[in-house]
Amino acid sequence: MNIFKHTDNFILESGYIFPSIEIAYTTYGKLNADKSNVVWICHALTANSDAADWWNGVVGSNHVIDPEKYFIVCANILGSCYGSTGPLSVDAKTQQPYYNNFPLVTIRDMVQAHILLREHLGIEKIFLVMGGSMGGYQAMEWCVMEKNVIENVLLLATSASESAWGIATHTAQRLSIEADNTFNTASPTAGAKGLKAARAIGMLTYRNYGIMVQQQTDTDAEKIDNYKASSYINYQGEKLVQRFNAYTYWQLTKSMDSHNIARGRGGNLATVLNDITQRTLIIGISSDILCPLVEQRFLANHIADATMIEIDSDYGHDGFMVESKLISQHLAEWLGEDVVLGFGAAI
Repeated sequence: MNIFKHTDNFILESGYIFPSIEIAYTTYGKLNADKSNVVWICHALTANSDAADWWNGVVGSNHVIDPEKYFIVCANILGSCYGSTGPLSVDAKTQQPYYNNFPLVTIRDMVQAHILLREHLGIEKIFLVMGGSMGGYQAMEWCVMEKNVIENVLLLATSASESAWGIATHTAQRLSIEADNTFNTASPTAGAKGLKAARAIGMLTYRNYGIMVQQQTDTDAEKIDNYKASSYINYQGEKLVQRFNAYTYWQLTKSMDSHNIARGRGGNLATVLNDITQRTLIIGISSDILCPLVEQRFLANHIADATMIEIDSDYGHDGFMVESKLISQHLAEWLGEDVVLGFGAAI
């Protein structure tokens, strides 16, 4: 992981001014002579810049996004807690961590930070930008903001604006964090129980009824407590608490709520999508209840050069991570890759 330090003012959409920002990023492979082999991966809510780790099966040696062929970049989003400026960073004005005083960072702000890093790395063209869920929000925004820089885009399990369903889910998650009486104290572990509950709410939207019943149903009909499904949800919540923090989660759900590519551009999503000129591959998951197929079909209907793939999977929204083999196959075909793909274990 590398750190890019931008020492000039960075102005957010809200008008808030950071005197400087830091962006953590990871690269794989080498930039070729004509700088035409750049693949930029935009990550989702709780991921980091090590895309080869969390997207094993798509990114890495002998996978479709192979560092032997591409120069791959993944930057930790502004507002996160994996090296980029975020709520646990020190506020230059107070010399204390921001915590709950961290300003709202929009998806567009995150892309502006990506652009600064792109310029710092001397990248003039991006062959492919790709992202799922919140990563797709960034990729889409970037296509609008830098039409002449990005050539191709892969959008997975994503939408042109955050839905009322998504905003309601995020609000419930923030309420659970706020209900933890340790939240808003000056500590990186503040709100840990609330974060665990927020993750539990999220898991119900990342998966669905079918996969939960299929994988988490108890076979012991005599049980009256300590159910498998309950254990699973507790485990997932605790696992996130060990690697994330409530301030960052609270803020980044606000960032997702801000997503609307038509904001400041006339207000009509279809019109803005019509202006996306990049060759676009759109992939949706059949059982996704958080960002369902209707959202991806809307994108496909309004982006001029779009190809739409619907993957039949039981894994819901998490399918954009779990179904790495199918995603890789479709992406390779769309890119015209004539390679034998190797696939790692799904995550």
